[in-house]
Amino acid sequence: MNIDLHCDLLYYLLRSDAALDDKELGCSLPYLQEGNVKLQVMAIYAGTGANSTNYGLEQSKLFSNLIKNENFILFNKDNYTISDHQNRVGVIASIENASAFCDENQSLDSGFKNLEMIIENTQKVLYIGITHHLENRFGGGNNATAGLKDDGKVLIDYIADRNIAVDLAHTSDQLAHDIFTYIDQKNYSIPILASHSNYRAVYKNNRNLPDELAKEVIKRKGLIGLNFIKDYVDINRPEKFYEHIQHGLDLGGEDCMAFGADYFYWKDHPDKSRHPFFFPEHANASVYPAVNNEIEKRFSSGLAEKISHRNALNFINNMYK
Repeated sequence: MNIDLHCDLLYYLLRSDAALDDKELGCSLPYLQEGNVKLQVMAIYAGTGANSTNYGLEQSKLFSNLIKNENFILFNKDNYTISDHQNRVGVIASIENASAFCDENQSLDSGFKNLEMIIENTQKVLYIGITHHLENRFGGGNNATAGLKDDGKVLIDYIADRNIAVDLAHTSDQLAHDIFTYIDQKNYSIPILASHSNYRAVYKNNRNLPDELAKEVIKRKGLIGLNFIKDYVDINRPEKFYEHIQHGLDLGGEDCMAFGADYFYWKDHPDKSRHPFFFPEHANASVYPAVNNEIEKRFSSGLAEKISHRNALNFINNMYK
């Protein structure tokens, strides 16, 4: 079985022409089934700006409909060993960018009401990424330098006792450091992950984790979801993916690595120089068995099991305790 920590299927489903079986999308239903994906974390994404909360709320409704589809099942503490559910795909929601529930101008109270509505619609939010690429009212994204702002501290306070993890995949380095510091100052036991990030020491990109942050995630028994997008693996060398795994091992992260492929609909992305966004070896969710075989060949069957599902299951099971 395979678990993936991040995809943008819900955002794609906002399109008027969207279809669950669209093979132009790497995380479409046929690919998830072919790849034996038994848990796919579904991100609720909105860019920071006008109507961002509308996008967030609408995607939470799409998730509510998705779990009524016979091909999907809501992942929860009672069915986390979902390998028995034949060809159904387990799903759980997450939030990519807090602007999805609280825009730049509304009150925090109003934003938190939106968050509660999203949680009600999805029944569970596994993690929240505070920012995306840019800066927002809560902190700095991966292409910004700002750290944790006052509103970001209030947000962390708000989720501290709600059993929701904090995602570092799109934080600035300063924001990530500030999150660790603030959590420790408040003595919170908030789980931490980087749901779809690789290692900056292997391939330099702001979206990849520097070693000091990766070590801190590992120290806190978090997760690092290996990203399949070329820009974060190596723009020219697909085999560099396995160097990211080796680097994670070198940092002591054997029990903290998972898949965070980051499949999304990229065919209409305006930056044509990045097309295609994925190497053929990583093109869609059907590749997981082949990737697992390669991990087993290069490393061990035990590591393939940990990365494919065991580490993520342990992390999520601990959250549900």
